Amino acid sequence: MSSLPSRVVAFVVLTLFGVAASAADLTVSAAASLTNAFRELAPLFEAAQPGTRVQFNFAASGALLQQIAKGAPVDVFASADEETMDQAQTQGLVKASERRYFASNSLVLIVPNGSTNPPSALADLNRPTYRRVAIGVPASVPVGRYTKSVLESAGLWGAVEPKMIGAQSVRQALDYVARAEVDAGFVYATDAALMPDKVKVALTVPTPSRILYPVAPIAGAAQSALAERFVAFLLSPAARPVLARFGFGKP
Repeated sequence: MSSLPSRVVAFVVLTLFGVAASAADLTVSAAASLTNAFRELAPLFEAAQPGTRVQFNFAASGALLQQIAKGAPVDVFASADEETMDQAQTQGLVKASERRYFASNSLVLIVPNGSTNPPSALADLNRPTYRRVAIGVPASVPVGRYTKSVLESAGLWGAVEPKMIGAQSVRQALDYVARAEVDAGFVYATDAALMPDKVKVALTVPTPSRILYPVAPIAGAAQSALAERFVAFLLSPAARPVLARFGFGKP
């Protein structure tokens, strides 16, 4: 078999090298509650940034912060609360000047769809019928911190904490309720809306402070410029309808 002319080989090599050089992976660590919305947003961002591929790491915001602090290769951090992002900023892990708020949410108390006597007030969680209540672990899961603050304000934390089934993320709390492994659980409204056939909202729970979602590029990110563009994209007219469709409000 005759070999390809050297100039053809050179052209192929340079072409392949150019494709590899232009391609860029952007790694985004995002709160679990953003999973569905961000997966739908990724193709829109990739289309606007040819050669870019967005890779996601979804988990509780506190767990993501710990990963970033230990050197995980991340370009963007999107948290489900201000406190976790404040910690990232204090530790110098994110670019404070590029920090933005891009969405808001609300806290709800949900029960399995088969529940025949859902609570009409938070105080109903004192009833013997509510033996297991799914709550995100407050130390690392923002929805758990919001829940604890609400229950403390209502003077109910001492009574509900012994019934608490700790969840490692808001999605785990949702799953516990959807599988009827608990009698009730606290999640975000956006998460409850994903399983209307398995869970129902008993109460929308006012929180002392708004549930806001901040995002920021990681300091020293491998894809620094691309990370800043992704942050800007989340606030753009292209992203807003997708976030709204999944129930996220404006910040």
